[in-house]
Amino acid sequence: MISTDTVEDNTAFAKKENADFPLLADPTQKAASQYGVMKDYGPDYGKLANRWTFYIGPDGKITAIDKAVKPASSGEDIVAKLKELKVPAKKQ
Repeated sequence: MISTDTVEDNTAFAKKENADFPLLADPTQKAASQYGVMKDYGPDYGKLANRWTFYIGPDGKITAIDKAVKPASSGEDIVAKLKELKVPAKKQ
């Protein structure tokens, strides 16, 4: 997961949510800009990153992009998309 928040904010989020996946802090918004997710919401909010999910294959190419991420169901949505993309389940 990439967030435009600071390392400290991402660390606090990961601890609070018991995240067991890597988080990349991008406070300069360089990576987010390169992926095209930054949007200017005007003077009240400024630039914010859209919540998009990028599925990247082993060859480094983007295989799918979900631009309609719903935080409440994103975990289930990701699992369904990975199955659709025929990504093998992680071995226990």
